[in-house]
Amino acid sequence: MRTKSLARRLPELEALIYEIRGQKVMLDSDLARIYGTSTGALNRAVKRNRDRFPTDFQFQISPAEWKNLKCQIGTSSSTHGGRRRGRPYAFTEHGAIMAANVLNSRRAVQMSVGACPEPSRTGRARIS
Repeated sequence: MRTKSLARRLPELEALIYEIRGQKVMLDSDLARIYGTSTGALNRAVKRNRDRFPTDFQFQISPAEWKNLKCQIGTSSSTHGGRRRGRPYAFTEHGAIMAANVLNSRRAVQMSVGACPEPSRTGRARIS
């Protein structure tokens, strides 16, 4: 089964972006689904690589933020709190890219490689 191109998936991905603490973020469960892994595997990889995830890359949302977010997205979905044990983690754009770098799933590797522009497209850097 072929995956949809990024351009065709853009509206789907934009629907998974929330604004929390003035930052655009994605929840750990959504990011895990995009990268083809479980939420638990994603969060374990982040904990193993804690030094790569400062608070401006990833943070756990507060109880009040989680309550507000659950009202917006509903809790009937098992991917957004229907079966969660704790509050989700939120990943900024940089955190999402770093997560792809620490995960071993095939999809995460593909996304990580796709996030870096090819040198031929960006031009040559001058070294003097």
